[in-house]
Amino acid sequence: MNFFRKAGQMMYLGAKAHADWEIEMAGNILRSRKRLMVLGFLTLPILIFGVVFAGDIASELPHMIGSKTALTPSFFTVGIFVSSILIGLCAGLITGCIGAGGGFIIAPALMSAGIKGILAVGTDLFHIFAKAIMGSVLHKKLGNISVSLAIIFLIGSMGGATLGGLLNRFLYDLNPIISDAFITTIYVLMLGGLGAYSLIDYLQARKAPDGGGSAHGGKSEGAEMGSLPKKLQAVHLPPMVTFDQGLIPGGRQISSWFLILSGFFVGLAAAIMGVGGGFLTFPIFVYVLGVSSMTTVGTDIFQIIFTAGYAGIGQYAIYGFIFYTLAMGMLLGSLLGIQIGAMSTKVVKGITIRGFYAMAVLAGFINRFFALPAKLASVGAFPLSKGTANILNFIGNLSFFIIISIFALWVMGTFFMNIKKLKGEEV
Repeated sequence: MNFFRKAGQMMYLGAKAHADWEIEMAGNILRSRKRLMVLGFLTLPILIFGVVFAGDIASELPHMIGSKTALTPSFFTVGIFVSSILIGLCAGLITGCIGAGGGFIIAPALMSAGIKGILAVGTDLFHIFAKAIMGSVLHKKLGNISVSLAIIFLIGSMGGATLGGLLNRFLYDLNPIISDAFITTIYVLMLGGLGAYSLIDYLQARKAPDGGGSAHGGKSEGAEMGSLPKKLQAVHLPPMVTFDQGLIPGGRQISSWFLILSGFFVGLAAAIMGVGGGFLTFPIFVYVLGVSSMTTVGTDIFQIIFTAGYAGIGQYAIYGFIFYTLAMGMLLGSLLGIQIGAMSTKVVKGITIRGFYAMAVLAGFINRFFALPAKLASVGAFPLSKGTANILNFIGNLSFFIIISIFALWVMGTFFMNIKKLKGEEV
């Protein structure tokens, strides 16, 4: 039980670190006129060309992307673009308001809307890469980046991303439903563990003396090393890499092989789930390898660009598994949602935010959990009638969209009702 609690805690802290990255990237984009212009140049042609020529494009292109009818429509429609903006908006509201991992709902939301798993993963990775490229201001973080750590880590992450991409494409070529079932199973396990921890954390916070007043909770992480990092750093397996020289006299050292293995695991998860890997890098660096939080943040921003970029483009885009219309729509929606969500935290109690986070994660879990039996039955794992499968899918999708919609409406309502207060016009 203690192991699962620790695993849930590490995933939560990783989700929080990744959300901090998302908030920073969104802020960098929106504060820069040049970056907004680039975003406009990328988006406007999609809108103009798609709206004017949508009918002609639809008649010329095949009805479905890929050789199997398991993938989504290949042509542009206004409805598809608007849906992607709404999905990005909801994910952004969760990220900005809760401060922990709204990106976890993107793949389940896309799959619930009819996008097949491999395309949802590839599209989400490309969306993360686009945000990383546009939002990163690396010169501000260069003092916190350990180049040696990042390069060695990327050796592993590229290998992991390659294997993850190969695995997803192999399963899709074998049977698209098996591919969907595999990705769904991974999300069920991840969201189940994270949701259980978040719910327990929320219930415990309600009993705390301060009533869970801290919005995002937690103490300052990474100031001291635990027993596991000390044991790993004591293993002198060449080549060794030195880091944190600016914080500790002489710095700390760890075997490059541990970094490569860690990077491999992060890259594998990123390519399979489409989450960029940032939510795993933070807990692995701090709690497993013993890297300081300051160095971890800078290095993580650096590695996300390359891990998400290589996985998104090298493993999915060149094989046709990215829906660019969806990616740009999600980027637009998330930029707006993150800003509204982040401002709303100023007028919302921390305990409420924790509760909504647990609900959001568990909604994603319920959605994928109820979708899984139909997918497994489709590949002959066990018998299940079509009617029962449809009912389970309906329950999962309805529960997911109701919970996420209620959360989104609540955050938007809170923001607009307190807009004068947020502007400083009221006390």
